[in-house]
Amino acid sequence: MSSMNHRGYTARIDYDERDNIFVGRILGIRGIISFHGVTVDELRTEFARAIDDYLAECAEKGAQPEKPASGKLLLRLSPEVHGKAMVVAQASGKSLNQWVAEILERAVVSADA
Repeated sequence: MSSMNHRGYTARIDYDERDNIFVGRILGIRGIISFHGVTVDELRTEFARAIDDYLAECAEKGAQPEKPASGKLLLRLSPEVHGKAMVVAQASGKSLNQWVAEILERAVVSADA
């Protein structure tokens, strides 16, 4: 996956072969915000415009713009997996939260590589 970042927001970038354009979609928010461009420079400009328009619309409505992530994550696991993860975390001298955060961080870093 190709991506772009602007003002703390990330967009996934795909190439639409049929229309011969790059298409972007903002990730990590509930709303659907997309943009497109023929060149990479045009795509970057449209991405920035899409974010700026979204933030302006939120301000106009008096609404708080969604942030891609709050730093809080709720997981639903089977009781068996939850229990085993807790034991592994405690055995390594960490809280379950610390242990899961480290595992996720490693996974994200290796995915970026």
